[in-house]
Amino acid sequence: MLAAALALAAAPVLAQPAAAPVRVALDTPEGRIVIELAVDKAPITTANFLRYVDQKRYDGASFYRASKVPGSADHGMVQGGLNSDPAKKLKPIAHESTAHTGLSHIDGAISLARRAQGTATSEFFICVGDQTYLDADPKAEGDNAGFAVFGHVVEGMDVVRKILAMPTSETGGSPEMKGEMLLKPLPILKARRAS
Repeated sequence: MLAAALALAAAPVLAQPAAAPVRVALDTPEGRIVIELAVDKAPITTANFLRYVDQKRYDGASFYRASKVPGSADHGMVQGGLNSDPAKKLKPIAHESTAHTGLSHIDGAISLARRAQGTATSEFFICVGDQTYLDADPKAEGDNAGFAVFGHVVEGMDVVRKILAMPTSETGGSPEMKGEMLLKPLPILKARRAS
């Protein structure tokens, strides 16, 4: 029996097949954006996003903000979600810091918007160009946990760039978002898991 156990221990371990990536398609009048979720690295945030998708809460939501990096017309982020329909929002989730997930706000990253830690719900943004200053910085003072990246765009960055280039209101939005709210928010027609 001991010999059989030793032989089993010495046998090569069979590789488990890698789990299929989880992708979500956001359909808009400007085209489709496909996001691959980092389920293994950001399980809390991806589970939250998938709840909104699976319950069809993002259907009829919109991209409503285009924030450009000062001095650049093609570098910034676009924000979407249920900003105009708070009744569809679920409870806030715990914050998954990039210091723990190892993810970063690089070109095409999708991240969960928040105010204080633990307040994030349905609002998300997609980076156009690298913006690693949005990552956690444990050495910084104050709220240094950054935002929670939970995936990246694998198709449709051309659509994201179109949204970033859309006209914005000079006066609309809260003081910190003034000049960044789209004059005509772009509807999310539907959000579904994609194969």
